[in-house]
Amino acid sequence: MFLFFLFRMIKKTHIAIGVALALYFILHVQHKLLFIPIVIISSLLPDVDSAFSSIGRKKIFLPLQAFTTHRGALHSYTVCIILSLFFAFYLPIFALPFFLGYSFHLFADSFTINGIRPFWPLKYSTSGRVRTGGIADRTIFMTFSVIDVVLFMLLFV
Repeated sequence: MFLFFLFRMIKKTHIAIGVALALYFILHVQHKLLFIPIVIISSLLPDVDSAFSSIGRKKIFLPLQAFTTHRGALHSYTVCIILSLFFAFYLPIFALPFFLGYSFHLFADSFTINGIRPFWPLKYSTSGRVRTGGIADRTIFMTFSVIDVVLFMLLFV
């Protein structure tokens, strides 16, 4: 149960960062109603490789988890760029919001103790000192929550 709490906290952080990105770019996109949910969903998507994450607990992702490890290939800019290019060619409306949400998830995770392998399949990894669910994680969440409110007020009030 304690492990579940840790993954939930980082989910909130990823969502807060995704909302800030969506609000920051919203004035520059045509399909505003699609943009925000795609950024938010894609900001959670790299965690489908973990059965402990809220999105990874969905049964549809179980087969994928059998072939991947948490913070493996799905936590790399290699996969982010490949998927973004796919969207750019076949569903261009999804390309930018997907890239923003997914890449900033990776950027945030690169500062955690476990880090990421940004250029998978290369062995190089990057990590930092942020503990999932720790003080820094909560501070980042609170900071982006304030940024979200300020951006929302600037845009809609």
